[in-house]
Amino acid sequence: MASGTLNKVMLIGHTGDEVKMHYFEGGGCIGRFPLATNEDYVNKTTGERVSNTEWHNIVVRNKAAEVCEKYLSKGDKVYIEGRIKTRKWTDDKGMDRYSTEIQCLEFTFLTPKEQSNTGGGMAPGNAQGGKPAQSQKPEMQNPSAPTSFNEEEEDDLPF
Repeated sequence: MASGTLNKVMLIGHTGDEVKMHYFEGGGCIGRFPLATNEDYVNKTTGERVSNTEWHNIVVRNKAAEVCEKYLSKGDKVYIEGRIKTRKWTDDKGMDRYSTEIQCLEFTFLTPKEQSNTGGGMAPGNAQGGKPAQSQKPEMQNPSAPTSFNEEEEDDLPF
């Protein structure tokens, strides 16, 4: 981290689609899905209730992507923590295009497994409560255990 700067995003929202996976030749993969967050307020002039939806492009990598693909369904509520990344590319007409994404570093599934659209259960997400991110392999016997996916290391934690 550069001195005096911070790039951190925390979102709680609902998935807008299934996780779309892309696999690479080296064995790595990424998953992408849209996340909707809502802002509700009352218009002071008209007294009407107004709801605005903001869509976020979430990108999750490797083992975390596979967990999201397996357990997240459209409409599920999820907590995402990560950083903003803007990508630039040239479209087929030669125009520069930009896409802003949330690079997911941690997540927690918030939809109870009995309410999930898949009905297949809920995997552990990741909420470290201010602790440094550590890796933990998903344990299906304890679906509410916090999990962090850090690509540099894999340690089993007792919690």
